[in-house]
Amino acid sequence: MFKERIYNFSAGPSMLPVSVLERAAGEILNYNGSGMSVMEMSHRSKVYDEIFQSVKEKLRKVMNIPSNYHVLFMQGGATGVFASLAMNLMGENGKADYAVTGNFSKNAASEAKKYGTVNIAYDTADKNHTYIPVQSDLKLTSGASYFHYCANNTIFGTAWKYVPTANGAPVVSDMSSCILSEPVDVSKFGMIYAGAQKNMAPAGFAVIIIRDDIAIKPLPFTPKVLDYNMMIKEDSMPNTPPTYNIYILGLVLDWIQELGGLNEMGKINSAKAKILYDFLDSNNFYVAPAQKEARSMMNITFKTASEELDAKFAKESAAAGFANLKGHRLVGGMRASVYNAMPAEGVKKLVEFMDKFEKENK
Repeated sequence: MFKERIYNFSAGPSMLPVSVLERAAGEILNYNGSGMSVMEMSHRSKVYDEIFQSVKEKLRKVMNIPSNYHVLFMQGGATGVFASLAMNLMGENGKADYAVTGNFSKNAASEAKKYGTVNIAYDTADKNHTYIPVQSDLKLTSGASYFHYCANNTIFGTAWKYVPTANGAPVVSDMSSCILSEPVDVSKFGMIYAGAQKNMAPAGFAVIIIRDDIAIKPLPFTPKVLDYNMMIKEDSMPNTPPTYNIYILGLVLDWIQELGGLNEMGKINSAKAKILYDFLDSNNFYVAPAQKEARSMMNITFKTASEELDAKFAKESAAAGFANLKGHRLVGGMRASVYNAMPAEGVKKLVEFMDKFEKENK
């Protein structure tokens, strides 16, 4: 049993900033003199409504979200949005374009097929999702209701370095594993969504940022809690939202602001990723499968020469205090998820361990 906190490289649920956890612990019994915990409050109470509204405003400020966008807190995580997106936005023509560059974009496309026609604008499975297509590669459909892509591929360790366009159709992006990691021009998107459990808060909900001119035409059988018009009308509260998780998001946003906002967060994350990628590029013991021009800043994948060595690495790294470095079952190898809350020290210590492991196992 570790007496101190370990370095948790989990792809999600992932690390939260220590200062956020400490602040939440200090307020857990009695929030702001209310005499109760946030998790005990009525979501209709004045004290919780102040928390709720402040979190939305903080998100708007941190991400510089234009005034013509709605901010929604949806239950069901990003997987829930896979369905609600299609239910609400496919519209009367019932078709949409999807780029498949990893497992979650594949799942999103599969879910959407239940509610309309899905055109696969590109699929990088031919090279095991180790690259990202360029704009000219995308085979877009005339009249599609929207184009969907996953900005960062958690499992395969790749990321889109540009925002694609879609012949005038709204661009929808799943940013679950990269939201709040660096500045984003929200105005380039019709809709952005993200599960909370990577860079925002504990698992249990998703954030949706949607432009107010997007045609929302829910299918007749769309549940109330997945109906975007209803969620906008009722301010994300047709029922009890994940109240405590939303409160934690507010604390995380405070932490980002204290660091200097997303410009500074992006510099910090870029520097952390560079430490690990520079090490991987400096030797031939480890292999980083993702193509250099498509490397993720959040999820860094690598392998050794054999599955046996990979298994040994995972076991010994865990014993040394580095948790959740075993790669996803679809890829194997290792994966270091270096989200916002991972300190640079954790990445440096990991590189020291990797160097030591290499020398002992050549």
